[in-house]
Parts: sequence; C-alpha cells; structure tokens
Amino acid sequence: MARSRLTPERETELYAAVLDLLREVGYDALTMDAVAARTHSSKATLYRQWGSKPELVARALRHNKPADLSQIDTGSLRGDFRELLDRTDDCQMEKDSALMRGLAHAVHTNPELHRALRELLIEPEMNGLDEVLRRAVRRGEVDAGNPALKLVPHMLIGAFVARPLIEDQPVDHAFLVAYVDAVVLPSLGV
Repeated sequence: MARSRLTPERETELYAAVLDLLREVGYDALTMDAVAARTHSSKATLYRQWGSKPELVARALRHNKPADLSQIDTGSLRGDFRELLDRTDDCQMEKDSALMRGLAHAVHTNPELHRALRELLIEPEMNGLDEVLRRAVRRGEVDAGNPALKLVPHMLIGAFVARPLIEDQPVDHAFLVAYVDAVVLPSLGV
C-alpha cells in the first residue's frame, strides 16, 4: 500500500467520514464512491492510500482507538482495567459497540474484511491486553496457570454483545466497571 502525503488532520477527517458512513449504511452498502463523495476525494486517491475498502474500514476503526493498551501500567490489574475503561466515554463506547456488532456480521461473508480487522484492530488490541495480563502474573496478582487468562478477551467481548441483547441497554462505563469487578477480576482470582 502506497501511503501518501495526507496531513494527520485530513486523515482523521477521512476516517471520521468512513465511520459515519458505516453507522449510516452498514459495511455492505458502504462504497468507495460514497466515501469519495463524502470526503471530496477521488476514488483513485482512496485506493492509492488504502488499497481496499476493508483496509480503509479497519484503519478508520484503529485510528479511533486509544493508544497501545500495553502502555497502561498503574501497578495493579484492577487499576489497569479502570484506566482502560476511563479512556472512552459512554457516547463513543455506544457508537463503537454498534459499529462492531454491524461488522461482526460482515466478517462472515467477507474474508478480506476479516483479515484486515484481525491484523489492524484485533491483534494489536489482544497483544496489548496480553501484556497487561502478563504484568499482573509477574506481579503475582494472577496465577500463571489460571485458565481464565485465555478467556479474558471472550469475557470482554461477551459484555458488549450480551448487554444490548439481554437488557436492551447500551454498554456504558458504569456497566463495564461493574462487569470487570464482578466477572473478569474474580475469574482471575483478583
């Protein structure tokens, strides 16, 4: 992929437009033509910059994420989770949750989107979370043999999927703090 001379401000503007379009029409109906029109760009520029729709969508989602999770180190696992949760406000969390639910369906029919999301969004997040958990093991907060260590991502994703289905409520900061305190940390023995 040939990256060009877009300013950081212009790149942020383009990514915001992509996310807005995703929320409006969903992944399948999102077109590079629509992105080009919304951002006053040419399709050629979009393809030169990102190569494909899946790549553009994955990079837009990644751009919206806070810095590397592995950089979070408050000295305790509970503190690390709180810091992680404090990085996103309720409004952004609800928007991101809705986007991810919509994309969850699209990845089943689009292997290129699945690959781009895994490579650019999921793997960096999982690597950061793994480092946070490894530090908790090194500090002696979590037993290295605890089988729940491998299931933390599943627990967290489950919270995002289950709350809207079960309670018809959006996932918010208060819910996630309670969930981490009641489910995730106890499963890790913290």
